[in-house]
Amino acid sequence: MIADDELIRSLAGSSDLSKLRRYDEVGSESPHGLYVYERDSGKWVLTRVDGEGFKPVLDGYYVLYFDNAKCHACRSYDSEWFPYVREASKKLHDHYFIVILCEWFSRKCNSESASKSFKEYDVHASPTTYLLYVRNGSIAYKEKYEGRLNRDELRKVVGEFSVRVEKFERGERVELPKTAEEEVDIAEVIRKLIELLREAGKSERSSTQG
Repeated sequence: MIADDELIRSLAGSSDLSKLRRYDEVGSESPHGLYVYERDSGKWVLTRVDGEGFKPVLDGYYVLYFDNAKCHACRSYDSEWFPYVREASKKLHDHYFIVILCEWFSRKCNSESASKSFKEYDVHASPTTYLLYVRNGSIAYKEKYEGRLNRDELRKVVGEFSVRVEKFERGERVELPKTAEEEVDIAEVIRKLIELLREAGKSERSSTQG
């Protein structure tokens, strides 16, 4: 199983994990900063507030949730994200789960580290879920999902991430899973196109009759 404590020690710059603050969940009243999910305790550990932004220091799969305390969609996402992580972390042993919390993106944040992370990963929508695959100390593959994901979408987006990474490394075409919001948008485009065609047909018949 992946050693969460190794990542936590690295980000916190401390070997004494007992002094770090732990939370059942990260929410609007939580201190801004970088949090790592600790499987053994089932808690979110505040690893860094000041200093550099988040950089993956160990090889593996990373799932980052960019969270804004003043974001209503984020509070809705919390009800999907936190239960999903508790469930998925028992199976996805080679995945790290991270929350990066500010008040409102990089420009309003009490954590230098979290603010820099928003900038470095070019996050301008919340919630944003960022997936990274790190090999030999470098980011080899990444995906970015803007907006709220439900539990089923998280199972596809996160649960099948390693499969898409394998395809990428084999040089095969990688198709990202569609979210419900994207599927609704496509359906809406089709509906509007049908309406336009119907209107065009009515106009053409009227001109012929005239």
